[in-house]
Amino acid sequence: MLLPSFDSLRDKFVSLFGKYVVAGLCKVFLFSGIILYLASIFLFKDPDCTSPYELLEFSNNLPKSPISHFISSNDTNPTNLSHLVFGLLGSEKAWQYRKNYIESWWRPKLTRGYLFLDVVPTANLLPWSKNSPPYKVSHNITKLVQETQHVAPIMARMVHGIKEVFELEEHKGVRWVVMGDDDTIFFLDNIVDVLAKYDHNKYYYFGAQSEYILSNFWYSFNQGFGGAGFILSYPLAKALAEDMDSCLRRYPFLRSADLITMACIVDLGVSFSPLKGLHQIDLTGDISGLLSSHPKAPLMSLHHFDAVAPLFPTMNRIQSTRHLMKASKFDQSRMLQQTICHHRSSNWTFSISWGYSVHIYERIMPRSYLLNPIETFDAWSNKHDEKRPLYMFNTRSSANDSCETPHVFFIKSIGETRGKNENLVTYSRSVVRRLPSCPAGGNHPANYVYKIQVYSPRTKRTEMDRCECCDVFHTVGSNIAKVKLRECFINEKIA
Repeated sequence: MLLPSFDSLRDKFVSLFGKYVVAGLCKVFLFSGIILYLASIFLFKDPDCTSPYELLEFSNNLPKSPISHFISSNDTNPTNLSHLVFGLLGSEKAWQYRKNYIESWWRPKLTRGYLFLDVVPTANLLPWSKNSPPYKVSHNITKLVQETQHVAPIMARMVHGIKEVFELEEHKGVRWVVMGDDDTIFFLDNIVDVLAKYDHNKYYYFGAQSEYILSNFWYSFNQGFGGAGFILSYPLAKALAEDMDSCLRRYPFLRSADLITMACIVDLGVSFSPLKGLHQIDLTGDISGLLSSHPKAPLMSLHHFDAVAPLFPTMNRIQSTRHLMKASKFDQSRMLQQTICHHRSSNWTFSISWGYSVHIYERIMPRSYLLNPIETFDAWSNKHDEKRPLYMFNTRSSANDSCETPHVFFIKSIGETRGKNENLVTYSRSVVRRLPSCPAGGNHPANYVYKIQVYSPRTKRTEMDRCECCDVFHTVGSNIAKVKLRECFINEKIA
C-alpha cells in the first residue's frame, strides 16, 4: 500500500481550508447584509414611504364595493356631537304645537340636521325660529308612488327622508345618521357617549322595540320604531340612500314606514340591534311608573309626549318637558337612573330616579323587586286579550296597599353645592298618600316627610356595569330626608 505524498496532502488541506473559509465568509456577509437591511428599515425609514408589508395589508383591506368603502374623515378624535346628523320628520300642521319638544333639546349652531315638513310652512310659522332645526320640504315622490301604486304614500315619503338627509347634508365628519319624529326628545350627550363605543365605519342599525307587545307583533319585533329614533352608521346610511328608490319599488305593499325601512336594511345584510335607552313610549296615561324604574342604560330618547299625561302632575306638557330637560343639563349620564337604598332604623326603602322622582316605601324592599315599574300607565290599544301580557317588561300592581304603594316625590329644583363638587337635587311631595301606615312590625310612617335632598357627584358616570348605591340621613320626626349617592362597595347587597 502506497502512502500519499506530503505534497498531495498539502494540496488537499489547502483545498478544503479554502472551501470552508469561503463558505464561512459568505455566511458572514449574508448575515451582515440582513442586519444592515433591517437596520435601514427601522432606523432610516422615510415616513412618506410605504413598506411592502403595509402594501400587503392595505391590499387585503381594500373595499369590496364602492358602497362599503367609507372613511368619515381623518379625524381620529372620539365621537362627538359634530359627528351626528339628525333627520326629523314632521307635519306643518302640528309644528306649532310640537316645536317646543324639539327646541328643548336642539342646540342651535351645534346640532347638525334638518326638520322635513310635508308642505311649505305657512306665514304664522315664519320667520322660522332660530332655536329650531332648519327646515326642508320633503321631496315630491308622487311619480314613484303612482308608478308602484304604493299603498301608503305618506309612509313612503317618510322612508324617503333618509335619502334626503344624506343628499342635503355635507358629509364631512359625519359618522352617524339619527332619524326621529317631531314629538321625540333626544338626550344628545348620552347618544354621543353610547355611539362612541362603536366603530362607525361598520354597518349598524340601532333602535328600540315598542313597549307594547302587540305593536311589535303587528309590525315586527326586528325593527327600530322611528318615534324612539333609529340610528344608522354612515356606511349603512349611504348604502340605504343609494338603494332607496329601488327598495320603495320592492315594497309598495308595506303600510309602515318603520317596517319598510327595516326591510330595506335587512336586504343590505344588516340586522336590527336594540338599545334600551331609546323609548318608543307606546303607552297612554301616566308613565311615571315607567320613568321611575328606568333600566340601567343611558336615557337616549322619549317619544309620544302628546299621547301621555304631563310628566309632572302640577305642569302641562310643555312645562313638564322643560322641567325635565333642565335636570338633564346638569348630568345626562344619571338621568332617570334608579338608585335604591334603605334607612334601616325606620324600615324605609328609597328608590331614586335621578332628575325625576323619589319613592319612599314603608318597608325594606330588594332592588330585584323595585326594578319592575309600577303599572301607572295604560296599554297603547284596547284591542288585546286581558289574560295575555301587554308589555315587553314585567310590571308591579298599582293597587292601594300600604306596604306596596310608595310616597311619591317629584323634582323641584337642581343646582350645585357651594363647593361645586356635587349636584343637589331637591324633590317635593306630589300628594299626600291617603293610606294608613304599613302594618308590618318595626315600620315607621313617612307621611310627615315632604322634602328629599339628593346629593350626587358632579362627575359623569362613564360605566354602566353596576348601579350606584346611596346612604340615607334622616332623624325621626324631621320632615326633610337627605340622600347621598356613591359607588357601591365590593359585594354590597341592596336588599
